[in-house]
Amino acid sequence: MLTVVLVVVGAILLTILIVKLIDKFVPTKFKSVLMIALWVLILFLGYKTFMSVYSPIKFNKIKQERYAKVIQSLKDIRTSQTAHRTVTGRFAGNFGQLVNFIETGQFTLVERRDTSILDAEKTKLFGVDTYKDSIIVDTLGYTPVKDSLFKNSDRYKTMMNVPAGKEGAKFNLQQGFVYQNDVEIPVFEASVDKDVVLYDQDKNLVYEEKQVISSIVGVQGDKIKVGSMDEASIVGNWPKIYDTND
Repeated sequence: MLTVVLVVVGAILLTILIVKLIDKFVPTKFKSVLMIALWVLILFLGYKTFMSVYSPIKFNKIKQERYAKVIQSLKDIRTSQTAHRTVTGRFAGNFGQLVNFIETGQFTLVERRDTSILDAEKTKLFGVDTYKDSIIVDTLGYTPVKDSLFKNSDRYKTMMNVPAGKEGAKFNLQQGFVYQNDVEIPVFEASVDKDVVLYDQDKNLVYEEKQVISSIVGVQGDKIKVGSMDEASIVGNWPKIYDTND
């Protein structure tokens, strides 16, 4: 962007110089037409200079507003998927399953108590009563998932819809397993392409946005996502600034 600005400013200065030379050396009958044309060119170049600075500023403002809405929906998806795994042992494979789980699923309320019980083997071995530590788990009842996660809100019914960007777009949801130390671990990923969220913005700025390689400075990669199909992770690829209100 800086290169563009320098080129345009240079062109403006050159044009102004040409205007002065025309004013000094060109015959009067040709001056008016040339002067008008050159001043139009100066105004055009000035406009291009302004837009080269203003467009990225405007783009970043729109981007941040849209990303904030998209990320909030992805957080709802993550919360719902985490609850689904807690209750069922795996993540939901589609939004129909996830919404149905929220509406019908229940968390089990338990109480854990430390206690000691007789260790029969050691008692027999030593000839005296020997005890070992144990934990007793009591089921206290059940509570609806919907009440625990969303209380009086029904936004979970529309969390599959991308809330900013191209109208009618939906998040992509995947579910599967990865293996770590021969252990099968459930994973999921919810995502949307940046092209969808920024569909109506300058294509060059969108291309640059998709090249972000670190979640410290921006949303990493060509999509906004939470979770991963390659590793056991439920984190998002956005910077911490989007989590300040959590």
